[in-house]
Amino acid sequence: MKRIVLFVICLTATLGYSQNSLFYEKSPVFKACDSVPVEQLKSCFNFTLNTFLFENFKSPQVVEEESYQGDVKVLFEVDKEGAFKVLYIDAIYDELKTETQRVFDALPKVQPATYNGKPTFVQYSVSIAIPLTAPVRKTDVVKTVETVSETDSLNATLSQEYDVLEQGLKPYENLEYNSQLNVPFTHSYYARFDDEMNAIGTNSHTAAKPFIYSDVARYYDIKAEKENLAKDTDTWFGRKLFNEHLVEVQGEDYWFTVDPIIDLQVGKDTEADFNSTWNNTRGVNIQAGLGKRFNLTASVYESQGRFAEYFNQYAESLKAFGPDPAIIPGRGIAKRFKDDAYDYPVAEAYLSYTPADFLNIQFGHGKNFIGDGYRSLLQSDVSSPYPFLKLNATFWKIKYTSTWMWLKDVRDEVVVDKAFLTKYMANHYLSWNVSKRLNIGLFESVIWTNSNERGFDVNYLNPIIFFRAIEFQTGQGAGNAILGLTSKYKWNNKVNLYGQFILDEFSLSDVTGGEKSWKNKFGFQLGAKYFNAFNVDNLLLQAEYNRVRPYVYSHNTQVLNYANFNQPMAHLWGANFKELVLIGRYHYKRWFGDAKFIIGQRGLDFNTDEDNFSYGGDIYRDYNDRNADTGIVVGQGNTTNSFMTEIQAGYVLNPATNLKLFTNIIYRDYNPDVSTASTQSSNTLWFSLGVRTDIFNWYNDF
Repeated sequence: MKRIVLFVICLTATLGYSQNSLFYEKSPVFKACDSVPVEQLKSCFNFTLNTFLFENFKSPQVVEEESYQGDVKVLFEVDKEGAFKVLYIDAIYDELKTETQRVFDALPKVQPATYNGKPTFVQYSVSIAIPLTAPVRKTDVVKTVETVSETDSLNATLSQEYDVLEQGLKPYENLEYNSQLNVPFTHSYYARFDDEMNAIGTNSHTAAKPFIYSDVARYYDIKAEKENLAKDTDTWFGRKLFNEHLVEVQGEDYWFTVDPIIDLQVGKDTEADFNSTWNNTRGVNIQAGLGKRFNLTASVYESQGRFAEYFNQYAESLKAFGPDPAIIPGRGIAKRFKDDAYDYPVAEAYLSYTPADFLNIQFGHGKNFIGDGYRSLLQSDVSSPYPFLKLNATFWKIKYTSTWMWLKDVRDEVVVDKAFLTKYMANHYLSWNVSKRLNIGLFESVIWTNSNERGFDVNYLNPIIFFRAIEFQTGQGAGNAILGLTSKYKWNNKVNLYGQFILDEFSLSDVTGGEKSWKNKFGFQLGAKYFNAFNVDNLLLQAEYNRVRPYVYSHNTQVLNYANFNQPMAHLWGANFKELVLIGRYHYKRWFGDAKFIIGQRGLDFNTDEDNFSYGGDIYRDYNDRNADTGIVVGQGNTTNSFMTEIQAGYVLNPATNLKLFTNIIYRDYNPDVSTASTQSSNTLWFSLGVRTDIFNWYNDF
């Protein structure tokens, strides 16, 4: 049992210190070992330590009285100044612990161990056998000193377990930056290397997100960026706070990191009755690699929060079946916390395996995004996390992405035996670099449910297939298929133009007839990015226009809508809207600033006894409840104009974990033509500040 305890303590102490303590070039040197050759210093250190312990250790009286035979386990450190520090002592008697501490306190300072020619600290474990006998020196003929063997009474050799750890570990080399892990997707961080990924002549594919580190590494050196931002600090606390992962371990064929996740913020909403807004997120993030082709990561969050009034109202409008009052947008189901706040746990994880250079396979619980813009009309990351299986195949000028997802419809009316309804989604996205400047992408997606005990339809398992044809063969009411087209044109190395087109249903005869039929369910996006704008390094300007006609993403079988956990799988606003987004992003070393302006118009439902028609904005409603067959226009219904600006500035505390200090200001003006129970005028100024591990997108612009 003692050996197990000591091993655990050794491992824990190891993880809490710099890896330099596990890998050194030269052992600590006693004065008596000054003239010993370098290759014999370790043996001389052990023998000299053994001798000192034997000559100075006085067995307590209780040991003599009870004729005790056993050992004392000691974990100690020789620091960068050459001083001995005891970290842990395990012994049957307190008197033995006290005597052991006294003897180690009496040890003289030595020359510290070195790594790369610089002083470092090193840890050892030692077992002192009771009763004591003198250490043994090898014959002078070979002129060497060796460690006392395990058969000697005084055993001060390095423990066998610790030697295995020490010999197998290496200084951590930031292997995640060339791994098969995803670069955590935030619009703000991806803007740092957007221009390099989109330079003319690169064969990169930038729509399917998140990116894999190894893909980005071909165009942008994230590792060098992190190292250039490192602060000059020698203390362990300083390195962990400003430069490194909390735990960094690397062996011959493996590595892993462990970091805390926090999002601690306080603020004020001028429109709300309560005194303040706040969020308190604590969690842990683990990254690991086994070999060169297999990686995994997991993040677990525990959170409580109270947000701006408009945010809280939207969260409660998403309420799922059951007693829980809300769904926090983009996160998950929330319990009530105290009287006016929410408790919302979240877990995300995935495995990433690259069996061949052209193929990456991921299986996990998280989110995905397709597009080059701030919004996506095809697949976005605004909903709660979901299980997924994704295949990325890259060859020649093509990247082909197939994704299968398990989604949930959590409304009261579709719950069966108090269980949420599972629905399935599969999509294909083909990205083709037609030339050095032009990229074209083809997208198709289908959603189906477990109706008629259908389960996960094997027809959709084929990664290369046309969903419309399968939908026709299995019954047109059996699934909801959507088609899409994307494009990107590199005007030059500073300006990129991009766009999307989404097609849910289309009637050419109605278009030519000019009747504006409800059947013409489509939407489009047009956007532009200006890198290093006006010759200012690291300044990105972006403009984007999105327009989606009524009834897009909805279906006559309500469970086949394009949504998950009461949130859209595409644009945050659902359908029946037009929107202009203007964004500016700038960073200088560890400082950053973002500004965003959104001007939009939506057509919402009245939801009254006198007018309960669907005007096409709520994708969860049956499109057969529409108000008319013709004359359908964007913004029809309860026309709602909105303006929102969000400005954020801050400082990156730790580039390795993307830990940020920030302050955020949101102004939101929301004006429906008619105020109803579900749609009310709002004028909000929301100010907040805090510290956050920024590894996913927060969307506040609904």
